[in-house]
Amino acid sequence: MTQFTNQEIIKERIRQARYSFNLALTATGMSACISLVGAGLLLSGRVPEGTVTAAGGMAASARCTRLAKDTNDRLDKILSEIRDEDEDSV
Repeated sequence: MTQFTNQEIIKERIRQARYSFNLALTATGMSACISLVGAGLLLSGRVPEGTVTAAGGMAASARCTRLAKDTNDRLDKILSEIRDEDEDSV
């Protein structure tokens, strides 16, 4: 019974990590687009708007990168837990 519950928890954590990664990937793409718009505004002479837009895009991109790293760390932890369980059951 406990093993079945652990497998359900692992599956749920993997599902959440997958969604987090997909969200981070989408948000990173959007942030890159926002940064490009900011660069375009800077080149067109709208310096204040371009600066704010580009800075916002870069900040969002940095946050998304951190979220993707956290997701990978969680998956590594799950893999470690699975390996530990396999070693304990042998």
